Amino acid sequence: MPNAKFYTLVIPRFEDVFHSFFASEVIKGVTASASRLKADILIHITERKSHGDWMTSESFASDYVKGVIFADIDGDKKQLLEFSKRGIPYIVMNNYFSEDINCIAIDNRKAAMDVVEYLIKLGHKKIATIAGDLNTQAGEARLEGYKQAMAKHGLEVPKEYVQEGFFLRTPARGAAKNLLNLEARPTAIFSASDVMALEVVDEAKSEGMRIPWDLSLVGFDDNPIAGYSPVRLTTVSQPIVEMGRLALEKLNQMLLGKEREPIKVVLPAKLIKRESTLVLEKA
Repeated sequence: MPNAKFYTLVIPRFEDVFHSFFASEVIKGVTASASRLKADILIHITERKSHGDWMTSESFASDYVKGVIFADIDGDKKQLLEFSKRGIPYIVMNNYFSEDINCIAIDNRKAAMDVVEYLIKLGHKKIATIAGDLNTQAGEARLEGYKQAMAKHGLEVPKEYVQEGFFLRTPARGAAKNLLNLEARPTAIFSASDVMALEVVDEAKSEGMRIPWDLSLVGFDDNPIAGYSPVRLTTVSQPIVEMGRLALEKLNQMLLGKEREPIKVVLPAKLIKRESTLVLEKA
């Protein structure tokens, strides 16, 4: 159908993208909404560091596209603002902006602060973190929330307590090894994703440590893969499917003139307490 138009869902390419919990949940939410609206979806996998294709690919051509959903933009706000000048309706997921940019996200900073506050209530003071990709807003905000909560309680953050895992398994394994071999080893670790947290579980086991008795651990995402862990993971649940569903709903309402721009939605995140955290016994 030469005159048919579709929505484009843009997903950044990263390690195991086709097995990614985040990507699959986004697709689940967007396609559920598309089914109800009888809309067609084109999935466009974009390179993470180079977004020139946002301006050149036919996947974004106004002749074919009703609107664009960016699952994430990997910090490339400059290119996003250039894209917005084309007049194609769009909305950005997993990011929140003060500027006139359509966006839908959770409050990653507050969610991370809640994690650290919980660990502090359990008696932990030596709390380390494995941060996500700091080129993403989610990665940066979760690290910021960790640091702010630690500062609020007057707790020291040695530079070696902050390790970057990039939301990927291999770097996270190295980060876990670094933390668990410190002389002043942390008693608790906040991992910015469940996938990275599971690398901590494996590394702790190889070091002869038991979670949560020797180390409390909190992840982020409430990824079902954590169910395969030897210990059920305390984590943060974020409504990714709902985020995807709402993104397309809002985009459709925008096209119908029923939503005023800029669209800004903040969805709630929830700390899920399971068996990977424990009250720290006094020495």
